[in-house]
Amino acid sequence: MDFGKALATVASFLEAHGHRYGVIGGVALTMYGMPRTTVDLDLVVEGAAQDELIRFVESLGYQTLHRSSGYSNHAHTDPSQGKLDFVYIRGETSEQIFAGCRWLKAPGGLEAPVPRPEHLAALKVLAMKNDPSRIFQEMADLRFLIALPGVDRSEIHTYFTRHDLEDRFDELNKAL
Repeated sequence: MDFGKALATVASFLEAHGHRYGVIGGVALTMYGMPRTTVDLDLVVEGAAQDELIRFVESLGYQTLHRSSGYSNHAHTDPSQGKLDFVYIRGETSEQIFAGCRWLKAPGGLEAPVPRPEHLAALKVLAMKNDPSRIFQEMADLRFLIALPGVDRSEIHTYFTRHDLEDRFDELNKAL
């Protein structure tokens, strides 16, 4: 997948329509300095953009594989176009996440907004809670995020506590 090209295409559309977004998932971790294999481009996007964004990516030849109020997943038959995953956020959550985004160097030489490591951790904790089969990969990613300089571990701890995963947070602390 050409991550730079896919990001430039989707980012241009979102920016032209006044919708905020941020890079999440494996590409975000790479942007923070942890090279990681990934097969899709994950973005967090304002919920108000959902209908327009899905119509747009479908017009580019992506097939919508799944859609709910908080998530959509899209695949293209051309491997260079790859897969796109969107997490839709609203209200106070969107205000907090987008206000904290940092512009970092992205694939293709672009700069793109990326949520704070603490917010990426919150998304990963939620992913573990919703799909326990993801625990090992998410814990590796969380270990990287929690060890970044200046990260607020107590904030990350609250996300683990909120989802009844304090034992996992304790595992991370012991590993560090």
